[in-house]
Amino acid sequence: MTTLSNLPMTKTEIQSLDWSGCDFILVTGDAYVDHPSYGAAIIARLVESLGYKVGIIAQPDWRTDSDWLELSAPRLGFGVTAGNMDSLVNHYTAQRKLRHNDAYSPDNRHGLRPDRATIIYCNKIRQIYKNAPIIIGGVEASLRRIAHYDFWQDKVRNSILADAKADILVYGMGERQIAEILARLDNGNSIKEIKDIPGTVVFDEPASLEPGKDNHNPTGILPDADTCAEKQTFYQMNRQFFALQQTHILYQKTSGRYIRHNPPAEPLSEEALDKVYSLPFTRIPHPVYEGKIIPAYVQIKDSITTHRGCMGGCNFCAIGLHQGRAIQSRTEASIISEINNLLTQKNFRGTISDLGGPSANMYGMTCKRGYPTSCKRTSCLYPNICQQLITSHKHLIQLLQTCRNIKGVRHIFVSSGIRIDLALVEPDYIKHIAAYHTGGKLKVAPEHTEPQVLQAMSKPAIKLYLDFCELFMTASKQAGKPNLVVPYIIVGHPGTKTDDAIRMHNWLKERQIHLEQVQEFTPTPMTISTCMYYTGLDFHTELPIHVPKGKEIRIQKDLALWDIHNNKKLKSIRRNNR
Repeated sequence: MTTLSNLPMTKTEIQSLDWSGCDFILVTGDAYVDHPSYGAAIIARLVESLGYKVGIIAQPDWRTDSDWLELSAPRLGFGVTAGNMDSLVNHYTAQRKLRHNDAYSPDNRHGLRPDRATIIYCNKIRQIYKNAPIIIGGVEASLRRIAHYDFWQDKVRNSILADAKADILVYGMGERQIAEILARLDNGNSIKEIKDIPGTVVFDEPASLEPGKDNHNPTGILPDADTCAEKQTFYQMNRQFFALQQTHILYQKTSGRYIRHNPPAEPLSEEALDKVYSLPFTRIPHPVYEGKIIPAYVQIKDSITTHRGCMGGCNFCAIGLHQGRAIQSRTEASIISEINNLLTQKNFRGTISDLGGPSANMYGMTCKRGYPTSCKRTSCLYPNICQQLITSHKHLIQLLQTCRNIKGVRHIFVSSGIRIDLALVEPDYIKHIAAYHTGGKLKVAPEHTEPQVLQAMSKPAIKLYLDFCELFMTASKQAGKPNLVVPYIIVGHPGTKTDDAIRMHNWLKERQIHLEQVQEFTPTPMTISTCMYYTGLDFHTELPIHVPKGKEIRIQKDLALWDIHNNKKLKSIRRNNR
């Protein structure tokens, strides 16, 4: 472990450690914050724990060489991530309009990372350090690992591995993969020899061009990337990918070479996940940002991650593609230890802003059969909760009770999303959330009201939202808490017609539900909803599906925000759609 509070970013820091150089340098599009909510920090601290000397290049200027030369060439190679967010989602709205701030940058400053940061960073490394091994990862790389539809260019692009000219793409959370890659490099293996690590995509020629039919030939050949612009081919490629990617090695010809997509890495065990979160994070930004505010850090600095993964399988969501469907939970002891560490932080005031994960109430849940690769479901919850899923909230309720009784903890809020169909299985959990863990407003995501739209999203019926609200409001009243439920809604999702938006408008208005946030559907790479958006085909039936675009999406948004838009405008919309 270094003697610095954070890992080094400058030559002066390297010299103060008496290092001759770094073994591994991690390049990130975010400001460097040494907090376990930042993927770059987790990977950097993990690599450090394995005995390697790690340096950080954060938000380097890609137009000059100086930032890239600061730490010199690493002994083993570079890791590259665009940051906690996809750089294009970070830069543009769902209407492709440029944002003017960046919550992951000091003082919310826009423009400190390029569009398609992973590609630009890799090209810069290749320019300066021609033969250095480059490993790419993070959300941007994970969701572009095969041929994919790019909303911002409105075209199908190649795997980012080919466009970035990197050596290995790590998809998923990456701890197992990066540890194995560096171990092999350290043992003298060439980066070109590393082909078979689960959770990676590499360049490799297939031994056979025949699609896999049995266990003796466990490979599949996806359609060539340059044929996937044709919509029917793109649809078939996605169907094949989702059917085989958990169990088969997949190949795809890309710019004259084949990429090899290995099956996902094994989820981390409880013990392994505990070790990750016990790494010596300072939980603060690097001193180079002294006097500056990093908004994303301010929002999460007092939060605690309890688990990873999501088995919800919502068609528009990328979490399952990145973190995986299997829920990976920490032990209660590990979480308590992190809270005790948080209590020692100078600016902590006793309020944990969030105790949760992608879906807060999936903590401790698992499949009785261990999420077998033979399972063909894309969701453990839709169209109904799988009977093999252990849905008990008892461990989670016990965790919440224990944590809120820790001396020095004043409040614990659950701010990450609650999956309402799971919560309804255990009403006692809803009572605890209402009484102790809601800061006045509980945000949940029914996403829409209309059955055919919810079906296209793989979301449960709106009746479950109403049932949840009734239980939550009753529990809040009994606890003497003036809580409210604030729903999140998506407009413009494939399968949504203006008539659906009108019916939702009427449903909201009848119940006097005032929305605080309406999200316009953004087709992020590799999701099932994005496949439907590009092809105009229902993913599961192959039948045509309506895809709203442009003005129609704006109309749907106006209808959802019924209480803040001009009534004449809304009446005109309703009249024209009779």
